Amino acid sequence: MTAAALSAGPDLEAIPGIGLDQLVAEAALLTRVDRKYVVPAAALPDLVADFASLEPRIHVLEIGQRKQHRYGSTYFDTPDLDAYFGAARRRRHRFKVRTREYVDTDARFTEVKTSGRRGATVKTRTPRLLGAAVLTDDDAGFVRTELDRTGHAGIDVSALVPVLRTSYARSTLWLPSCAARVTIDTDLTWSLAWTDRATRVPRLAVVETKCASAATGVDRVLWRRGHRPSRISKYGAGMALLLEDLPSHRWRRVLDTHLRPHATTHPLLGAIS
Repeated sequence: MTAAALSAGPDLEAIPGIGLDQLVAEAALLTRVDRKYVVPAAALPDLVADFASLEPRIHVLEIGQRKQHRYGSTYFDTPDLDAYFGAARRRRHRFKVRTREYVDTDARFTEVKTSGRRGATVKTRTPRLLGAAVLTDDDAGFVRTELDRTGHAGIDVSALVPVLRTSYARSTLWLPSCAARVTIDTDLTWSLAWTDRATRVPRLAVVETKCASAATGVDRVLWRRGHRPSRISKYGAGMALLLEDLPSHRWRRVLDTHLRPHATTHPLLGAIS
């Protein structure tokens, strides 16, 4: 979906751009509360118009004259899927390890996400040079340090292997009055790392609000339009969508209501980096 297709009202081209350095300086939000909503892609024009009406100083991330950017991530887990089961069973000390590529800018990072106090998500990351297929020694050292620091010392980092790949197009909005970011992800694709087929949900979007604590005006716009936060993790829901034998109680509602009815499976054809 192109940026223009996101809105029939004030499309993204009408929203002022903000550069990456400025966005990071003002809204890095590496410790934050996330709320995710699964909405029909057809609902995005009205939602974007409402967001712009709510926040006169709204900006959209713009890099190289692009206001929508392609992301590719590879998630790593242990052979026993400790990261998956930690999320599925809502363990207190949950973690995710992934590599992320910003396809349009060729920037790459290794990232560690852990659960913090009161449901907050804490993300740390370090730049990387290689593609997403492996964790280098430097990557492994970074991951080990971060997991140890956050109480996950029992994880054998040397055993982490690539498990799931995701790809999607993202637009990022910055709302300065409430110090919040809103991301809009479309064209979501998942593939198991050892297969050559992908599953897509092209008619759905994931809208995520990211703020320091309280719900934002954007959340209230979504609530008024009948959208409620969904328990969706791109890693957890993607794994459960592709491996139906995995326990998926935490994501069953979003899987049955949204993802499975709209999922299409096809050859990968290089869709995921």
